[in-house]
Amino acid sequence: MPSTERIVAVAAIAVIAVIVGYTVYTLSLVPGTVTTPVPSSFTVNGRSYTFTYIATTEAQRESGLMNKQVTNTTTMLFAFPYFSTWTFYMKDTNTSLDIIWISATGNTARVVSLAVGTQPDSTADIVPSAQANYVIEARAGFAAANGIAVGTTIDFA
Repeated sequence: MPSTERIVAVAAIAVIAVIVGYTVYTLSLVPGTVTTPVPSSFTVNGRSYTFTYIATTEAQRESGLMNKQVTNTTTMLFAFPYFSTWTFYMKDTNTSLDIIWISATGNTARVVSLAVGTQPDSTADIVPSAQANYVIEARAGFAAANGIAVGTTIDFA
């Protein structure tokens, strides 16, 4: 029969292993900062736009368009360091948005998922149907006004 001290030591090691494993797992979910060049503008169906806001860090991506005035010309680019199914929500965003998930390699990109007319100030997750490395947010109606649908090509500059 093992001693009480040995049981306590094994239990302590097991607890530490679980804590370390959980910490490593949790940190791997945070995408980090994009260090490669990101586009400052884009063209879709013959129309060109300059991004109003660009988010390349986790803090910038978390705040997004929260508490910002969004006009018909506001566009925000979210850049991620790798492809994934990036989930969004509308907390503290007082206008409906179109959220456009984009898969890009170089300057050519393709729309892979789209959420139009999102619910303002909602904390419900908005989940894309495909992995992306960029996301564009714009005022609701932007996608329709620019003929944007899944499969649409976007050129970054």
